[in-house]
Amino acid sequence: MTDSTALKKSDVTHPSLQLYTVRNDLERDLPATIARVARIGFRQVEPFGFVDRAGALRDALDASDLSAPTAHARLVGEDVDAIFRAASVLGASTVYDPFIDPDRWLSRDGVAGIAAEMGEIARVAAGHGIAVGYHNHAFEFRSRIDGTSAFEVFADAVADEVQLEVDTYWAAVGGEADVPALLARLGDRVTALHIKDGPLTDNDIDQVAVGSGSMDVPAILAAAPQALRVVELDDFAGDAFDAVADSFTYLEGIQA
Repeated sequence: MTDSTALKKSDVTHPSLQLYTVRNDLERDLPATIARVARIGFRQVEPFGFVDRAGALRDALDASDLSAPTAHARLVGEDVDAIFRAASVLGASTVYDPFIDPDRWLSRDGVAGIAAEMGEIARVAAGHGIAVGYHNHAFEFRSRIDGTSAFEVFADAVADEVQLEVDTYWAAVGGEADVPALLARLGDRVTALHIKDGPLTDNDIDQVAVGSGSMDVPAILAAAPQALRVVELDDFAGDAFDAVADSFTYLEGIQA
């Protein structure tokens, strides 16, 4: 990856927050929610669904002195130029595609097709000064191709310009028994991590604040020190902001 599209070293020293975690609050009051994230101590966030509200998000981020080095958007089959223009408004350097049809991950040919499409999208993104990557769920690890997870088959097949954002929790739920070893195998292709915790079930509502579940978070972070650490809860049984605050405190404690 080139210097112009790589995440800055300073971006990885403190946690980011995937805003999907507080999506309900965002829908009620976007500026107030962003301000509340900043009061917890976050310096950066990872937006989703940003194309139609890039300006409003940027205004809220600027008002709270937050940055958005990364963002999520479906890329395959979409109007990527519009996505990258919106990402530029946010100041995002990398856009990760968060979901590609699970049926496409069942065969080597299917994964090769995904890799080819992502490589072409990366070339378009470079024209906007942006990098792209892919974010996994559990199904890319449950699918095994000649004994190897489909996610690792993808990592081997895709162009070097395509980055990886490893959702460490979903990798474990999908059957990856040793997430730190996975990260070591993938190396510096991993530019961001989704850090979440829980009892390793498929039920989103079971997720808990980082540091209070089954994940060996310190070992995971040590295995990918170059990667931005992004807190995310897909769902939470209580007030999402309680889990967000506890997760931030835990991760900052490790950093210290």
